[in-house]
Amino acid sequence: MEIKNPVIPVDVVNDVLEEHHNPDLGEATIREIVSIVNELEEQTGNKFIRMEMGVPGLPPSRIGIEAEIEALKKGVAAKYPMLDGIKELKENASRFVKAFVDIDISPQGCVPTVGSMQGAFANFMVCGHVDKKKDTFLFIDPGFPVQKQQLMVLGFNYESFDLYHFRGEKLREELERHLKNGNITAIIYSNPNNPTWVCLTDEELKIIGELANKYDVIVLEDLAYFAMDFRKDMSKPFEPPYQPSVGKYTDNYVLLISSSKVFSYAGQRIGVMCISDKLYDRYFPDLYDRYKIGEYGRVLVGRILYGLSSGVGHSSQYALSAMYKKAVEGEFNILDDVREYGERARVMKKMFFDNGFRLVYDNDLGEPVADGFYFTLDYPGMTGGELLKNLLYFGISAISLRITGSSMEGIRACVSQTGTERFTELEDRLKRFKKYADEYLAVKNA
Repeated sequence: MEIKNPVIPVDVVNDVLEEHHNPDLGEATIREIVSIVNELEEQTGNKFIRMEMGVPGLPPSRIGIEAEIEALKKGVAAKYPMLDGIKELKENASRFVKAFVDIDISPQGCVPTVGSMQGAFANFMVCGHVDKKKDTFLFIDPGFPVQKQQLMVLGFNYESFDLYHFRGEKLREELERHLKNGNITAIIYSNPNNPTWVCLTDEELKIIGELANKYDVIVLEDLAYFAMDFRKDMSKPFEPPYQPSVGKYTDNYVLLISSSKVFSYAGQRIGVMCISDKLYDRYFPDLYDRYKIGEYGRVLVGRILYGLSSGVGHSSQYALSAMYKKAVEGEFNILDDVREYGERARVMKKMFFDNGFRLVYDNDLGEPVADGFYFTLDYPGMTGGELLKNLLYFGISAISLRITGSSMEGIRACVSQTGTERFTELEDRLKRFKKYADEYLAVKNA
């Protein structure tokens, strides 16, 4: 059928999709969508409403920039950093975790990585060998698609389930169903959740911790959106409410704390993994057989990180250290700037709802899902892949829920790259899309 009033010429979209060999956008990775949209923008000169990638849309923290510039002036670029991080970053990271998570982790276990992606990858490499009988990872989905790609690169197995169907005590039953087989080495999840923005409660984290103890599995807790459940104010150091964490209920954990979103410091590729004191020093005979040292933390730093990157950019460590220090001392509120994402989400959701879309993950244990960095949408009658393709004609991009491990059809929308100055443009495009979508579905269902 003819597409009336498209923003991007239909033939251009179709030609680019054919060149990229993506017959079903429901299976396309984030970076594949990025590449397609980049090409469409270049060919047409039309700017998309870009919702496919979680790129920070706010200026980076001046505290970090100034500390990094000062470090560069002192000549740190000429020196290799220590593998496990500079002393002041390790100490400030330890204090940051105490101030905002209310967990005690010694500076030894606070280790910088080249973004949380490297932190996850490095821990996958260790967890996959702590016990020869355990060769499988368990994802509490939906989740960050690249982590499964990392496991594919490493050759490890994984299992998953959609959290939406197993909240509260049901989570215990579903976790135990997987764990009782004895092949799970680690559990991975994000909180707040990417892409649904659902948040695990303390009761649910306690369940995860108790079962991690019972079945002796390691929990990798991805805190990429640290304290960004805007329904609560977790920005006051050493005061509740704190960022919820499984670390309150088990010693078998690693926190992956990103600087990309909460500090808008994505370009410098630095995060911190915070390994519990007991896990850091814990000896695993199977690790010794492979690496000739057996302690989890020593393998992670001295074997894996050494082999991956020989450390994290020297000057960026001073930047992150300064941001942690100011936040802990109460001189820098970690949420003041990023609350903007919640406000954008509130307005953008309404625009989508007014034009026939629905929220897919719409409930968080009886409460409305918080407005945050992401939200999930469907358009009744279309699969996620169909919806993505049809939105391209109207200059709007996103990713499919399918690639996040979701059991639902739909898309993930990120608010970060759409400033308020483009809201009128988004609203116009959605109105044009709705007219087309209604005709499209009438023909499809005829």
